[in-house]
Amino acid sequence: MGLRPREVAPGRLGPVSPSPERGARSGSGPRGRRLVAPEHPSRRSTDVPGADHHHRNVQGGGARAAVFGMQDGLLTNVALVLGSAGANPGPGVVRLVGVLGLVAGAFSMGAGEYTSMQFQRELLQRELDLERHEIDHRPEGERRELIHIYERRGVDPTVASELASEMMRTPELALETHAREELGIDPAALGSPVQASVASFVSFAVGALVPLVPWFFSRGVGATVASVALGAAAALALGAARGVVARQPWVRSALRQLAMSAVVAAVLYGVGAGVGTGAGLR
Repeated sequence: MGLRPREVAPGRLGPVSPSPERGARSGSGPRGRRLVAPEHPSRRSTDVPGADHHHRNVQGGGARAAVFGMQDGLLTNVALVLGSAGANPGPGVVRLVGVLGLVAGAFSMGAGEYTSMQFQRELLQRELDLERHEIDHRPEGERRELIHIYERRGVDPTVASELASEMMRTPELALETHAREELGIDPAALGSPVQASVASFVSFAVGALVPLVPWFFSRGVGATVASVALGAAAALALGAARGVVARQPWVRSALRQLAMSAVVAAVLYGVGAGVGTGAGLR
C-alpha cells in the first residue's frame, strides 16, 4: 500500500522518502522540487468517508504504572492474605497482615515509580541538552547527520539535503527532528513522574484490597474461599481488560493473569500452612 505524501511543516516530523511529485515545479526548493514526507501510519485516513483514525496518548507513564500497580497489588496481597490464612493465626492477624501489605506496598510502589520516571526524564533531558548544544555549535555537522539518516532510508541525496536544511531552519524544529530521528524520543512526551506515581499508588491499593475484603466480614475457611474467589475474578478481569485495551486476545490475557495469581497464591498458602504447623499455630 502506498503512502500519501504531504507538505513538510514545522513541528511535523517523521521518516521521509522521495516525493512521487518530484517532477512538479513548485518553487519550494533550489530546483522547484516540493519537500514532502510520507504520512505517518497513525494519521492516514481510511477509505471510509468521514472516518478518523485517532491514537490515545500512552506516553505519560500513567497507563503502564496503573496496570503494573494493580497486578502487583493483587498478587502481593493474595499471597500475604492466603499465606497468613494458611498458618491459621486468627482473623485479626490476617487482617493486620493484609492492611500492612496494602499500605506499605502502595507507598513503596508510588515512591519507586516516581523515582524511576524522574530518573528516566533526567537521562533523556541530558541527551536533549547535548543535542541542543551540538545544534547551536555545530549546525552544519548536525545537518549532515540528518542527510545521512534520510539517505539510509532511501531518500534521493538532493531531496535529503533540501529536507535536512528545512528541518535545521529553526532551533526548536531542529531539536525535535534530531530527537526523533537520532534518539527515538519526543521532547514533549518524556513521561510524568507524578502521574505515574499516583497511578501506581492508587492501583496497587485497589488491587491489594480485593483479597482482603472478606476478612472484614468473615473468618476461617469461608473468608479464605471468598479471598480465592475474589482474587481469581479480579485476575481474570484485569487480564481481560489489559487484552482489550492492547487489542490482544483477551481470553489468553485473562487466563495468563489467572495462572500467575494461582501459582503465587498456592505457593504462599503452602508456605503459610507449613510454617503454621511447625510453629504450633495449627
